[in-house]
Amino acid sequence: MTLYEELQARGLIAQVTDEKLIADLINNGKATFYIGFDPTADSLHVGHFMALCFMKRLQMAGNKPIALIGGGTGMIGDPSGRSDMRQMMTVETVKHNCDRFKEQMSKFIDFSEGKALMINNVDWLADLNYIEVLREVGSHFSVNRMLAAECYKQRMEKGLTFLEFNYMIMQAYDFYELFERFGCNLQFGGDDQWGNMLAGTELIRRKLGKDASAMTITLLLNSEGKKMGKTQLGAVWLDPNKTTPFDFYQYWRNIADADVLKCIRMLTFLPLEEINEMDSWEGSQLNRAKEILAYELTKMVHSEEEAVKAQESARALFSQGNAAEMPTAELSGAEFAEGPVDILTLLHKSGLVASKSEARRAVEQGGVSAGGEKVTDIHASYPADIFAGEGLILKKGKKNFRRIVIK
Repeated sequence: MTLYEELQARGLIAQVTDEKLIADLINNGKATFYIGFDPTADSLHVGHFMALCFMKRLQMAGNKPIALIGGGTGMIGDPSGRSDMRQMMTVETVKHNCDRFKEQMSKFIDFSEGKALMINNVDWLADLNYIEVLREVGSHFSVNRMLAAECYKQRMEKGLTFLEFNYMIMQAYDFYELFERFGCNLQFGGDDQWGNMLAGTELIRRKLGKDASAMTITLLLNSEGKKMGKTQLGAVWLDPNKTTPFDFYQYWRNIADADVLKCIRMLTFLPLEEINEMDSWEGSQLNRAKEILAYELTKMVHSEEEAVKAQESARALFSQGNAAEMPTAELSGAEFAEGPVDILTLLHKSGLVASKSEARRAVEQGGVSAGGEKVTDIHASYPADIFAGEGLILKKGKKNFRRIVIK
């Protein structure tokens, strides 16, 4: 099986512009490709992780990745999939986030000499002359075609700013610069980026008259990652200070039965033959598949040691009701200045629920326990001394736990 055929078998490819040529490039290690990462936070998340796994696969086959950090486009904000405008970031914030991205990406991609590049598009976008952009780049874009692009449709309903409207042009210009500077001949991204990516291909062909030198390929996994990387508690981050290795493991351990094999195919490096044997797994066997998925991904992101600890803790948690590595929430002593703290406040401050109204529903529906005992009274409260030592363990539903301690 060729690399391209394996990517198809793993469910990674959604659309391509020139399949035969693209397959030849990546199968023979001749692709110099890029994926863009806008620094909208100070950590990569699960959506980025999916893209990094893809980059790693291609690099292992001899292809050269370019991780493009959007220090420039991040100042504008991608409107794709958005119903409102992204919050504007300062130059200092964008730079800080870019630095954090570089640090985290190096765990997945080999950036040693000649094997990969990490580029920041602020290098060329920051010094662009506005008149020059209008004449040399803007003249190649049809406003009618841009407005018809899927990435703008949602924003059009609420009002698309001129700032955001320029994002497609900037992303297209990125591909042109990478093509000119580094011989980049492929761009990859989620299927929500298709319109932006086609714009880049078209810009190169219009400016340089290239018929097949600039191609695009879209991957279902990026946009899937944006959806899958969210929980009621927020994004699933790769930074252990934002999402602990245990929580990261638990996120994958708790995914839906219908998604587990799809994720194993897309994200792990297990042989397809081994994965295909899991197709007939049912019931408790799917729980084993989830453990495999959670372990493999936690090992990749955080280390084998952390994966082992998370798996052992998770097993202990469900078999005994406690674990050394359980996620912990801290309360200050001031919280108890007026006496015991009620269960609704504890659930909310622990992060197990998003609001006190959600906490009330959870208690009323019988889905909450504290210290191993089911909580049925929404007015139940707990004094400070009960949190001494190991703290108080809260449980919501079957799989969501927090240890509450006083700092």
